[in-house]
Amino acid sequence: MITAAEMMELERTSGVPVHTLMENAGKAVASAIKEKQDVKDKKILIAAYHGNNGGDGFVAARHLCDDATVDVLFVGDEKKLKPEAAANYKRIDENVKVQFVDEDGVDFDEYDIIVDALLGTGTQGPLKPLLRKVIEGVNASKAFKVSIDIPSGINPDTGEVADIAVNADLILCFHDIKAGLKGMEDKVEVVDIGIQK
Repeated sequence: MITAAEMMELERTSGVPVHTLMENAGKAVASAIKEKQDVKDKKILIAAYHGNNGGDGFVAARHLCDDATVDVLFVGDEKKLKPEAAANYKRIDENVKVQFVDEDGVDFDEYDIIVDALLGTGTQGPLKPLLRKVIEGVNASKAFKVSIDIPSGINPDTGEVADIAVNADLILCFHDIKAGLKGMEDKVEVVDIGIQK
């Protein structure tokens, strides 16, 4: 198991550029989803925020859209996207196979699979009202729910939920299981993003 700080340090010292790690992460997420679920002609929603977890979600959208109908619910601030996430946002914005939907018009129940790319290991303290509303919508949906790295709303180190958290069916952890997921190992699959052990 690994803490969020240890993971950040590993990424920083890995020698692998952030854009490569993000591409590897999003691709690994898409591959794992395809292994677990038949995505052909299914409807997939990627719920994303402006951190790097959202960037991973944008990459996953690109790798899923040839097989499925992919919508992206982006509830972050475009100006706060880091360069790598911003580049991947632009790539899906220009991709005719990926549609953006807004939080007022989204019906979470019309999706077969929902990917939680909201906060990941960036969860700290109570959630903003909009994020809480999105997580409530995700949890109420009958869709198969996949969280990237850690379900949004769960503290990555302690496992505490300050407010509300995504009730994921599958958690795709990068490199190693996050310390806060103790007791949830049955839902976790560790995926490789190119960092040496």
